[in-house]
Amino acid sequence: MSNHIDFYFDIISPYSYIAHKKIQKIKENQKIIFNYKPILLGGLHNLAEITAPAFNKYKMKNMQNDCELISKKNNISFKWNLKFPINSLYIMRGYLQISEKQKEIYLNTFFDAYWKDNINLSLENEISKLLKVLDIDVDIFFKEITEQSIKDNLKELTSDAFRKEVFGAPTFIVKNKIFWGQDRLEYALEELSNN
Repeated sequence: MSNHIDFYFDIISPYSYIAHKKIQKIKENQKIIFNYKPILLGGLHNLAEITAPAFNKYKMKNMQNDCELISKKNNISFKWNLKFPINSLYIMRGYLQISEKQKEIYLNTFFDAYWKDNINLSLENEISKLLKVLDIDVDIFFKEITEQSIKDNLKELTSDAFRKEVFGAPTFIVKNKIFWGQDRLEYALEELSNN
């Protein structure tokens, strides 16, 4: 039986944040491996010709209320970021650039900063502060995320997600089946347990 779930995410997505918090709780109790697949959600939406909810005032209001309700029900600390949406390009490239052993704490730190602490991560100086806390060299970080290999890697991961018919974040893939949305995590887990 497989114990792998692919998790497509972008730091800009509040539902990705909620899913990540749920995954952390699951990983404490179960031997399930979540393969984190970073994508650029804006790029994915462009490929799929989707207008993001952030650009529709009615959907935006509902999304904010929805995230607050879900977080409260799941005992997840959450605060709608007043600078939503931002361009997450640097942060998502950074996730690909840093070492494997730093990835989890990097993601926890940036997710919390944006979706719990209301930090404006569109500002390089705010990103730099968090990098220093993580003991990541700021100059090297900003230099390496501009390298073509890192750019191409994120672009290819996003394109690959689109080829698999992923159209939003978070998305879970189990045995080539797509489960879209944080509320579909339990369905992905059920699929994983089916022989």
